[in-house]
Amino acid sequence: MKKKKKYVLSAVLIIMVILVLTPIIYVQVNKLIYAHRVTEYLIEEKKYTQEEIESVEGIWNVKLPPFSAEVTFKDEPDVEYIYFAHNEVLQFAHRISEEAQRRGKTKSDLKHVEPTNDRE
Repeated sequence: MKKKKKYVLSAVLIIMVILVLTPIIYVQVNKLIYAHRVTEYLIEEKKYTQEEIESVEGIWNVKLPPFSAEVTFKDEPDVEYIYFAHNEVLQFAHRISEEAQRRGKTKSDLKHVEPTNDRE
């Protein structure tokens, strides 16, 4: 009887660990996938070199869409460009740091904004 109790307790514990870890792993893996998609897009389609890109970080958002990527370029460290990489990779927005805004930096000064016809 004691062995059966140990097995049941072990099974319950394993199930609880799986239930806790599954969403965490899902989020972390998707952040990596989105960062990789955006990096490939920037290098292969937009012809940036790896040296021009400071960072590409996958982001999990509480609101929709749940995943995106933030890109910082070495020649513009005070601007974050936000990309979606669901079906296709799209530059969705940008964020200019408060310090750069105080210095007078505006959207027209940005070097890596991708032109779009259907947004903004």
